[in-house]
Amino acid sequence: MTEQREAAPSLAERLDRLFRTVHPGGRGEYTYEEVAAAIRDQGTMISHTYVWQLRKGIRDNPTKRHLEGLAQFFGVPASYFLDEDTSEVDAQLELLTALRGSQVRTMALRAADLSPQGLAAIQAMVEHARSLEGLPAESTDSTGTDPIR
Repeated sequence: MTEQREAAPSLAERLDRLFRTVHPGGRGEYTYEEVAAAIRDQGTMISHTYVWQLRKGIRDNPTKRHLEGLAQFFGVPASYFLDEDTSEVDAQLELLTALRGSQVRTMALRAADLSPQGLAAIQAMVEHARSLEGLPAESTDSTGTDPIR
């Protein structure tokens, strides 16, 4: 009996997921022009039409600079578009879906690359703030494990 491996998502599927998941609080998806303009502001020429073509799978061979610009805009590593295993970023995207608040999203994305010690410090600060506001301590995630360690 042979085991079938699920095919890795295409570039278009990954980009579509980013559009559907990462967007400003209180509104829908970024427009193609917003994405292209932000990438152009960082020095990489790209059109909104090209971003649309990448998302729809019409174009599927962007330059390294385009991938880096898209990754920076959406707050993911550029490897998200290339690696077969996207489980770590996918888990973060699921968290973003659950936590639509822009301030929470910004904090989570900024903390993503911190060391375990840095994450522990952030967790301690959050727990202290929760205590100051009279909220219950939350030291485990939904799986019952400590998310920091």
